[in-house]
Amino acid sequence: MQYVGIQTQQSRNNRRSAILLLLFPCLVTMLLYLSCYLIIVFGYGTNMESELLPMVNQLFISAFPYTIGIVLVWFLIAYWANTSIINTATGSKPLDRKENKHIYNLVENLCMSQGMKMPKINIIYDNSLNAFASGINERTYTITLSQGIIQKLKDDELEAVIAHELSHIRNHDVRLLIISIVFVGIFSMLTQITLYTITHVRIRSNNKGGAGIILFILITLIVATIGFFFASLMRFAISRKREYMADAGSAEMTKNPLALASALRKISADPNIEAVKREDVAQLFIQHPGKQAKSSFIGLSGLFATHPPIEKRIAILEQF
Repeated sequence: MQYVGIQTQQSRNNRRSAILLLLFPCLVTMLLYLSCYLIIVFGYGTNMESELLPMVNQLFISAFPYTIGIVLVWFLIAYWANTSIINTATGSKPLDRKENKHIYNLVENLCMSQGMKMPKINIIYDNSLNAFASGINERTYTITLSQGIIQKLKDDELEAVIAHELSHIRNHDVRLLIISIVFVGIFSMLTQITLYTITHVRIRSNNKGGAGIILFILITLIVATIGFFFASLMRFAISRKREYMADAGSAEMTKNPLALASALRKISADPNIEAVKREDVAQLFIQHPGKQAKSSFIGLSGLFATHPPIEKRIAILEQF
C-alpha cells in the first residue's frame, strides 16, 4: 500500500467527513418537505396543483424553524449530557491517580509531545481489552481504559492504544461522531412522524385517485426509509475512516506502529465489555465490543460495520 503522510490523511478524511455531514441537513430538508406535502394531500384532500404547492410551501416554511429548533435542542442535549450518558452506559469510573501513576505518566508524556491538554482518565472494571475516547471540548475530553487492557498489555502497546485515543481527541473525531449520531436520530424521528401521518391522518379521495394515493404512500415510505438508511451508512463510514486515521496518528506519536499492531491483535481476542449494550456507545471503542467484532467485513454486513476489519488495520500498521 502506498504511504500517505499523516497531514494528507487528515486533510482527506476531514474533507470527506465534512461532505458527509453536509448531506445530513439536505436529507432532513427533503424529508420535511415530503412530510408537508403528505399532510396537505392527505389531510386536506386537495388535488389542484395551483392550490397544492402554495399550501405545501407555506406549511414547510412554518415547520422549518421548529425543525431547526428541535435539532438545536438535540445538539444541546448531546453537548451537555453526552459525558454522563456515556459513563452510565459503560460503567466507567475515574481512574485514581495515586494508585495508577504509570498510566498518568504515559498519557502526560504523549500530551506534552503533541502540545495537548491532559484529558481525564477513566477505567471500566472489566477484564476484557478495550478503550475509547469521549468528550466534545477540553473540559470533557476523557480517555477510558478497561481494567483488562491496563493489566494485559505491555507498556509500549498500552502507550500506542492511548496515542490512538488521543488522536481521536486531537482530530475531533468524537465530536464528529456525536453530531452524526444526532442526525441519524433525527431521521429516525422523521420516519416515525411519516408513519404516524400515514396511519392517523384521514384520507379524502375518490375511487379514481385511490390508486395514486396508495402509490404516493409507498413512495413516501421508501424515501423516508432511504433517508434513514443512507444517514446510517454515512455515520458508519465516518467512523471507519476515522479509525484508520487514529491508527496513523498513534504511529506518528509513538514512532512505533508495530506496538499498536500487537495491541490490536490482543484486543481482537477479547474486546467485549459486558456493560456496553448501546450501539451508539459501542462505536466509540478502539474495537467494537459486541458481535460486530466477530463478524466478517464483507458484502452488506460491511456497510453497517462501525469499524474496519482489524486484520486490515494491522496489515497497514505493519507496512508503515
